[in-house]
Amino acid sequence: MNSEFTIAVHSLALLAHIPGHMASSELIAQNVCTNPARIRKIMGILRKNGFVKTKEGVGGGYILACDPDAVTLAEIYHSMSKGTLKPHWCSGDPKEACLVSANIHNVMDQIFTEAELYYTKYLEQLTIQSVLDKIRQSTCQDQVSE
Repeated sequence: MNSEFTIAVHSLALLAHIPGHMASSELIAQNVCTNPARIRKIMGILRKNGFVKTKEGVGGGYILACDPDAVTLAEIYHSMSKGTLKPHWCSGDPKEACLVSANIHNVMDQIFTEAELYYTKYLEQLTIQSVLDKIRQSTCQDQVSE
């Protein structure tokens, strides 16, 4: 899994938290705790997929272009990170005489493919709004426990 998915969800939750307001890449970067160039790259992907709109110039930035109740984390995952559960390298060598070494790659591919299907099904149950609600609920619980 790469961090772009987490940054994308964080950014969209922030924009859902301030509906109707533009947020600069600097503001989002400060909130996410990363650099603005990284935010611009991720927001470009989100813009291309219709999650945000942009405005250039003074007072410009990013604004939510989707319904936070309707956009699932699965949609964001597919835009940002699909296929990243599977590592780029796998142990073993299909040319080896050893049963394990020769077959581990195919078995692990199948495991990661199935895991991604289950993970995507889980993410289909969560929306940007549900993430924002969990954040708000967490804040309320923190205040009660103090």
